[in-house]
Amino acid sequence: MGHFRALSRVMLLAIVLWPIEPPPALAHPLSFTEVTLTLRADGAFEADLIYDLDALALGVPIDTDDTELVAALERLSPVELETRLARLRRLFERRVRVRFDDDPVPFSVRFPDHGTPRATEADIPTVLGLTAQLTGTVPEGAATVGFFASRAFGEVHLTIRDPARDIEARSVLEPGARSDPLDLTAPVTPPSRADVARDYLRLGFVHIVPEGLDHILFVLGLFLLSARLRPLVWQVTAFTVAHAVTLTLAALGVVALPPGLVEPLIALSIVYVAVENVLTDHMTRWRPPVVFGFGLLHGLGFAGVLGELGLPEQERLVALISFNAGIELGQLAVIAGAATACGWFRSAPWYRARLVVPVSAGIALVGLLWAVERIFA
Repeated sequence: MGHFRALSRVMLLAIVLWPIEPPPALAHPLSFTEVTLTLRADGAFEADLIYDLDALALGVPIDTDDTELVAALERLSPVELETRLARLRRLFERRVRVRFDDDPVPFSVRFPDHGTPRATEADIPTVLGLTAQLTGTVPEGAATVGFFASRAFGEVHLTIRDPARDIEARSVLEPGARSDPLDLTAPVTPPSRADVARDYLRLGFVHIVPEGLDHILFVLGLFLLSARLRPLVWQVTAFTVAHAVTLTLAALGVVALPPGLVEPLIALSIVYVAVENVLTDHMTRWRPPVVFGFGLLHGLGFAGVLGELGLPEQERLVALISFNAGIELGQLAVIAGAATACGWFRSAPWYRARLVVPVSAGIALVGLLWAVERIFA
């Protein structure tokens, strides 16, 4: 009994404290680096990298509160700020490579949003903006082009455009990975159906584990309601069907709601299921319909991420189905992890009082904090 109590306390501490970091609402929610590399008709190339430049210039994590970043940069003297910008340019020169025929090509770095309304009047405060623009010259007769960014930039969503040949190639690069060389002398072969399915399955899974803390807490709230299997099956089924519907409709452009409305409501959905877990130990008749309604909201949240990723023109349906499947696998991984951790003592008489109630209360508190911060962000 003693080791069960110790384990339950450790789980409680981990679940309650783990999400309490600077919330996504307070920082630019950049879980990947978006890169667009364009080969211009005048023989130059231009690569736009979307990243939190304020955080990068200060050498702090990108989930740092943006108001703190702005305040820190505004305290710098003009000379100190220019020194930071020079270091930032060198960082891009050291950690990013644009290769033609497998040879790195030099480029200049500028920050076009710095000092413009696009940065200073943005919804989320910023000084330098989010775009680093790399410009260089395409070597004469180059046959291939490739791109690389170090692990400092995380996962890269790369688009290479060659307007002269009406070509646009997209790929997703693991942190620190090099892109496959794009042949500049032959027609582009679009990714195969299997490649699209694999990439979007992984992206859907990663959006839940480890990146979807709010969705993880919601699923844990469903799991904690009852120690019996049937209530969990009913809830997960309702949630899955609902978010699959709205994700599909939103991806096809049929429905849309602004993130400023959807994200606070998702946080409040976490609060609801967690509070109900504290108030009752069985599934009420209205719980599955309410979970279905919340699933519609979460589907719109998933659709926002999918909108950032984009869908390949040739395999839109495959990508959409695979992304949905990845989300389901992520949810199942959360449930399997919770069941493995709690399986030994879910039938214990103290399970509800010592684990379900305090953990649900902690989840409700975190959800409430997120809701307030997302409303006023």
